[in-house]
Amino acid sequence: MRFASIFPLLAGALALASAAHADDAPLFIPQWLGAQYTFVAQHQGTVHSPYAGPLSLRKQGDTARSHTFGAYFGVALPAHLAFYVDVEMFRGEGVSGATGLGGLTNGDVIRAGVAGLGRGAYVARRYLQWSLPLGDGRETVERSQDHLPGTQATQRLDVKLGKMAVNDDFDRNRYANGTRTQFMNWDLFNTTSWDFAADTRGYTEGLMLAWVNPAWTLRYGVYRMPYEANGQRLESSLRHARGEQWQLSLHPHPDGWVLRLLAFRNRARMGSYRDAIAQALATGQAPDVHADDRPGRRKYGWAINGELPLADNGDTGLFARMGWNDGRNESFVFTEVDRTVSGGFQLSGAHWGRSADHLGVGFALDALSRPHREYLELGGTGFVLGDGALNYAHEEIAELYYSWAPVAHLTLSPDFQWVRHPGYNRDRGPAEFAGVRAHVEF
Repeated sequence: MRFASIFPLLAGALALASAAHADDAPLFIPQWLGAQYTFVAQHQGTVHSPYAGPLSLRKQGDTARSHTFGAYFGVALPAHLAFYVDVEMFRGEGVSGATGLGGLTNGDVIRAGVAGLGRGAYVARRYLQWSLPLGDGRETVERSQDHLPGTQATQRLDVKLGKMAVNDDFDRNRYANGTRTQFMNWDLFNTTSWDFAADTRGYTEGLMLAWVNPAWTLRYGVYRMPYEANGQRLESSLRHARGEQWQLSLHPHPDGWVLRLLAFRNRARMGSYRDAIAQALATGQAPDVHADDRPGRRKYGWAINGELPLADNGDTGLFARMGWNDGRNESFVFTEVDRTVSGGFQLSGAHWGRSADHLGVGFALDALSRPHREYLELGGTGFVLGDGALNYAHEEIAELYYSWAPVAHLTLSPDFQWVRHPGYNRDRGPAEFAGVRAHVEF
């Protein structure tokens, strides 16, 4: 089944909505929904390193800077349709080339992928959204990225089709989700064992369906997988390669706790760690999982994600995540983590007279599957890990940030991170990272 074959499936459903009254946003008038700029400067201290491989943290330390720019647009269409376009640009790099860790330290960084990825502006999102009201209840929607101002039904069916980021709709968390305003470590804005479909920049094409209710939401998404690990080129056929996710979100009280239960299954041209190890033992060479890529291989897993507001109208609260994947075939898209648990809190600055400020503290523990671990022990490399050898231990991460809002639309955030056993290697580290982030948003 080709991706384009999804369009006829929507045609009949859209016809059902054509007689319904339109949303209150003005039709056919493109609207600017916002813009942002984020600058991150980060320093990695020296690392104890008796040996190193091609993807290790740099022993002598490193300093790196990154810049991201974004502009966001939307237009309301008849029959409860809306079309969104986001344009972004990234410049810079991460410390140690954004390698050497399962939990990378700058969430804005685009990993080194295919040659010639380009440094200019690109279309990050381009999708059609249809929202069919299923009840009379309404809620206000403020103007923001990918949200036209107006109202929407509290009980509805949402459909998104086009280019988007999978984590726009899945694994979100009020206290640990925005790498440009909250935690920067990858472990603290998504479940790192969730290997969701994306190209090198973090976007893909697909279809998302959501049944939204005041007390619960059920989502399903199917998306194009990359042709190779950390690749920019996407597979053309959903029949042979796709990433699927299912998520049930429970939110029984408007201002109360939220629990999200996520399952995913990927099918792609992946390499098998066991097969790569067997080939290496037969030839006496280091294993190469990329050379073992075969169509139709699978990866599956699950994640649990919770948030608990405590005070300050929900501005102070706790969060936690836990995730697992089978770890038999290579890490393909997000990062190299097979099991993870994380948690922490956000504290509102209202307690010291700075209600727009926030303090965040988070912790994470990452682990690898046995085949993945043995592959690295024999000198194999992934797309972010490869010390040339491995004395295995869990990777342990802590992060502290303070978001200071001196004026409207601007936040400045010092950030500190500490990693024990970087790259799951007991022989290396610990590693320390200090950074500052400036974020402007309109």
